[in-house]
Amino acid sequence: MTDAAQGRLRSVVVGLGSYLPKRIVSNADLEKVLETTDEWIVQRTGIRQRHVAAEDEPTSQLGLHAARAALADAGLTAEDLDLVIVATSTPDFTFPSVATQIQAALGMNHGAAFDVQAVCSGFVYALATADKFLLSGSHRRALVVGAETFSRLVDWSDRSTCVLFGDGAGAVVLESRPGDGTARDRGVLTSHLRSDGRHRDKLYVDGGPSTTKTVGHLRMAGREVFRHAVGMVADVVTEAFEATGTTAAELDWFVPHQANRRIIEASAEKLGIASSKVVVTVDLHGNTSAASIPLALAVARDDGRIKAGDLVMIEAMGGGFTWASALIRW
Repeated sequence: MTDAAQGRLRSVVVGLGSYLPKRIVSNADLEKVLETTDEWIVQRTGIRQRHVAAEDEPTSQLGLHAARAALADAGLTAEDLDLVIVATSTPDFTFPSVATQIQAALGMNHGAAFDVQAVCSGFVYALATADKFLLSGSHRRALVVGAETFSRLVDWSDRSTCVLFGDGAGAVVLESRPGDGTARDRGVLTSHLRSDGRHRDKLYVDGGPSTTKTVGHLRMAGREVFRHAVGMVADVVTEAFEATGTTAAELDWFVPHQANRRIIEASAEKLGIASSKVVVTVDLHGNTSAASIPLALAVARDDGRIKAGDLVMIEAMGGGFTWASALIRW
């Protein structure tokens, strides 16, 4: 039985917030320290600038700002939450989790809080995880945060990777509400998660506590990632349409992970999604990994594009490889 055929609870987005560090690093700034050009970066990636966190601004602080904004948007407080999930690959510490730090900073001493690590797919993974908790009836409201400080993982002497990434955070508050079990329901209608660990060497960090005892730097085989990305994205997006009996034509907005404009455009074309329905923020933010989708959702909601009742597809692909999609009725 498909998701759309079941009478069930739905995880409805009732709050949305975002945060970007104040410091902006433009392509022109990078030209001064790297053998690169604005033209080269824009042509290959679509990126024009990225935000970089201050030295005293760890991932948890970025996530906390976004969390507070999402709670305010929902008209709720930390007392109304019973679950916090943070998607990140750049935690402040090996442990404790970023989620517990945000939980404490919000003044929340009840419920559960934990991190999810699926790199750029992390936000979709975290959203899907929270959705399962809410659908089970064990929890009623969840805060889902995507927060990253990738500027601390990149090798700033490697012009092929350091120009791609930025820092930021986004968050949503989900609330379980009854639905009819159809695609007309508000909330998360379906989610699809995939991974294939055989592709580790195509996108990874060359360090860790159990290997080098260091943080390490991000390493990427860009052409290989591009080659796999479009097909993987199309796979999980198509499954989401099939599970809900919807089509690309019915979609109001396609909000992909903001990694590379060429991947975004190729994915939309393969899926038959009109360019006018695609939300693109990679030019402003760069690749913020797990933060990119909620940041893009916030931009499109705040400028009036995403409205109540709209059908919104989110998707991502990241290191591991991991890839995932979720279809949401706003």
